[in-house]
Amino acid sequence: MNVNFSMKMIGAVGLMALAAACSSTKSTGPDVAATDNSNTGVSSIVAGSQEDLEQNVGHRVFFGYDQYSLTPQAQATLQRQADFLKQHSNVRVVVSGNCDERGTREYNLALGARRAEAARAYLVSMGIDSSRVTAVSYGKERPIDPRSTEEAWSLNRNATTTISAVGA
Repeated sequence: MNVNFSMKMIGAVGLMALAAACSSTKSTGPDVAATDNSNTGVSSIVAGSQEDLEQNVGHRVFFGYDQYSLTPQAQATLQRQADFLKQHSNVRVVVSGNCDERGTREYNLALGARRAEAARAYLVSMGIDSSRVTAVSYGKERPIDPRSTEEAWSLNRNATTTISAVGA
């Protein structure tokens, strides 16, 4: 097997894994949000968990270069997040704004804050109590993809919603 073929296979497997990670499905019921039918048996995702949010709702919205306005696709994801939060009224979240590596640390922290606040404000406008949603900026400090390519930069320009607390 030559090196070129091996590298192409590794690249193809990586792209398939990335595509699978970006897909989402709808909830199949109130207690079982999704199932894994691997050889190890069937496992379920706990409703209202971070895994439920990521797999069945979508926990990340993306932005254009030097932008913090919400695209229609981002608004659709945030609407699903608002529905999730309405269904799970005991859940609190943090929305973290992120940027690609270009620009100064200070500039990216400010842009990340605007991205996080845009997502937070949208959730609040959809009826989520503002005390349940906190915004924070990480600027360029927490990239999804560390490469210096347009593809990586587009992934790193995001606002990510993470469950911070589940109360009674």
